[in-house]
Amino acid sequence: MTRKPLLSSPAVVLAAGFLVLFISGGSRFAIGLTLKTVVEEFGWVRSDIGLAVALFQIVSAVCLFVAGTMADRTSPLVVLGGGLTVAGSGIGLMGFISAPWHALLLYGVLFAIGNGMASLTPVVVMVTRAFPRRIGVANAIAMSGMSVGQLVVVAALAALLVAIGWRSVFFWLGLAHLALVPVLVAVLPRDHGGGPRAAADPTSSRTIGEIARTRQFALLLGVYAMCGFDDFFVTTHLVAFAQDRGLNPFIAGNLLALMGLAALLGVIAAGAWSDRSGPRAPAAASFAMRIVIFALIMVNQSATMVTLFAVVFGFTFLVTAPLTVPFVAESFGTEKLGALTGLITMVHHICGGLGAYLGAALFDTSGGYDRAFLIMMASSLIALALTFCLNRGHRQRRHT
Repeated sequence: MTRKPLLSSPAVVLAAGFLVLFISGGSRFAIGLTLKTVVEEFGWVRSDIGLAVALFQIVSAVCLFVAGTMADRTSPLVVLGGGLTVAGSGIGLMGFISAPWHALLLYGVLFAIGNGMASLTPVVVMVTRAFPRRIGVANAIAMSGMSVGQLVVVAALAALLVAIGWRSVFFWLGLAHLALVPVLVAVLPRDHGGGPRAAADPTSSRTIGEIARTRQFALLLGVYAMCGFDDFFVTTHLVAFAQDRGLNPFIAGNLLALMGLAALLGVIAAGAWSDRSGPRAPAAASFAMRIVIFALIMVNQSATMVTLFAVVFGFTFLVTAPLTVPFVAESFGTEKLGALTGLITMVHHICGGLGAYLGAALFDTSGGYDRAFLIMMASSLIALALTFCLNRGHRQRRHT
């Protein structure tokens, strides 16, 4: 007999997805917030932490695909609850690290597995089932949990970092993950359902492998690869870069929170824009903005410009996240939504790990981030070009 949740409605599903991404999304920024403090305390180099971030990106990326595939076939509650439990254990134990391999194991493997499972891929499956006619706006609202988490969680952690040290940052994050599990159990059903499903589509008979070999999907992978390369370089190194430019640790840490506020506006605008005119236009606009701000930060690195950089990049930071759903739904239907969005996000995160590590390696060899900014600007140019090559959804689907 299927257990009935205490509450059951599309709004509750949306709220649950928001809360998961609020916690799991906000917690990903703790490593960037504490990077400079940790390496200075232990006498490490930044690439020691950069390597842990790169491993996190790769492991969590694979788990994003696995989580999406599982969510297509079973209840997202099972996927999300298990992921939160594992992630909470990994991030909580980070407060006890004393050697680089500890960070590799706890952050790069254990937290990565949990964070990849309790992620946007099962959330988008859950939310799209509940809101099949407004997938852009509904998923944007759920994914705004990541930006609100970045705003609220990072601001709270920055205060903790200054007041009682970096170890407490990881302890409270672990507790927050574990506390969310019983909430989800109380309000979400365990069954495979979750709302109306989209009508049958001719593309649903194609396998994941057949879809992956289409031109449209290859272009999407290219766009999200370049996007991830930029995203995780910035979120990993922004606080350390700001401190290098003379900002105190509290203000530098709150630049990530400021990014979260800007990202909240960007993600909602992108979802609404996508529902009106398709996902290509908001994606292209976000990459154009990145090109401009990367160019500006290379010629002016004053405190004012660093703050402006955080705001402008933050506005673009989560734009492509809700657009993944309409990109996939328009071109390939929703039957394999979890697996396809998981595969795209997997590539996004793997390339994000490369971007995070490259930034650390370039800093260690050159003492600055100028060369990294130039590479990130080039990747945004490539992403913009690939976006213009994408087909326009249903009208072009038979040609992919």
